[in-house]
Amino acid sequence: MMVARGADEKSAMADAHLLESRVGSEEILKGHFLHVFRDTVRLPDGKHATREYVIHPGAVMVVAQLDDGRVVLERQYRYPVQSVMLEFPAGKLDPGEASLACAQRELLEETGYTARQWARAGVLHPVISYSTEFIDIWFARGLTLGERKLDAGEFLDVFTATPTELLDWCGNGRVTDAKTLTGVLWLQNVLSGAWALDWQAATPQ
Repeated sequence: MMVARGADEKSAMADAHLLESRVGSEEILKGHFLHVFRDTVRLPDGKHATREYVIHPGAVMVVAQLDDGRVVLERQYRYPVQSVMLEFPAGKLDPGEASLACAQRELLEETGYTARQWARAGVLHPVISYSTEFIDIWFARGLTLGERKLDAGEFLDVFTATPTELLDWCGNGRVTDAKTLTGVLWLQNVLSGAWALDWQAATPQ
């Protein structure tokens, strides 16, 4: 523990010349989903600047793979970009909800699939310049198809593709969703054996 703490302290000291400190904060918007602030910060050179950012509850993304190797994907209209996007299943955390429970819930609700085994791959921060949002990346296998339980007002298509097809779509620009591109990076490295996963049994829901 002493070594780890010393390493953390050394890392913090090395970053000191980059850090900003908050000196004031103003709430701009509190909506049903997002919470927006404008902070005044002190820069490393002592000058002040403003930072506008969105508080986000966090989310999960699921890379769910069938026994034949195909992955489960969705097509969903995303209003801010006015386009139907190709994505891995994903959704935001409910208050107090554990990450794995959220991943299991979202996979079932959006696609109808349940999985026997799960592995947390890592975390990504999709919009670090203006949001606190993080997305936990989960892998799922041992899939069984059941009935979807979409939320009211939620419309999406579910389909499957091979990892090669998905990689091609990333390369030719059909896939531009940041979380899905990151998921494909993980999928490539897991399938090649470069990155290992620690699998666990599904938790009761």
